[in-house]
Amino acid sequence: MVKLSIVAPIYNEEENIRLLHEAITNAVKNRVESYEIVLVNDGSKDRSASILNELAVEDPAVQVVHFVSNCGQTAAIYAGLKHAKGELIALIDADLQTDPRDIFKLMPYIPQMDFVNGKRVKRQDTLVKKVSSRVGNGVRNWLTGDQIYDTGCPMKLMKREVAESYYLYEGMHRFLPTLAKINGFKVIEVAVSHRERQHGVSKYGVFNRAFVGLMDAIVIGWLRKRVIRYQVRGQ
Repeated sequence: MVKLSIVAPIYNEEENIRLLHEAITNAVKNRVESYEIVLVNDGSKDRSASILNELAVEDPAVQVVHFVSNCGQTAAIYAGLKHAKGELIALIDADLQTDPRDIFKLMPYIPQMDFVNGKRVKRQDTLVKKVSSRVGNGVRNWLTGDQIYDTGCPMKLMKREVAESYYLYEGMHRFLPTLAKINGFKVIEVAVSHRERQHGVSKYGVFNRAFVGLMDAIVIGWLRKRVIRYQVRGQ
């Protein structure tokens, strides 16, 4: 089995893809026994698909999944988790605002923890994005009863068992740490670095950060209160 899978959703990131591949490769080569890079093309309309295919030919570690049409971030992450073969699975965005080298900041917390969530410090975002993210995290924590500081951080590391426990619906990529807890796994947050986006534009604005997830948070909070826990008594 592959030791580490690095999964990244791709949507119209033609300027970033090769930089992403280089950054991931430089970060993990010679540091893990084996690895794969799972890149999920979420129906991109630019040159992303052809660049991904070129990378898959050039580098056997690259595994590409192409969606027929755009299905959204949750679907892309879910497909990546399902295709990943690693004992450990890392999630990262394609915009290079998080550093693949930070995977090794998270890794020491495994195996004591099952899911390590990155927590962005000194965020290199606009004030509007910072505020909307803070509001979104606050609303989600209030509705779900959880205490995750930065659930939207794209840098995450989990054991394979956690990924296999997920059955995701649209929008639930925002709640991966909370869902891991609901499924009985141990979760911790660890500080990671954050950088300015160099190419392309963010696909997620104030509205879908702060407000679109409101109903999703209500559903997650409802599920959290109804988790079944039981122990079987010995004979």
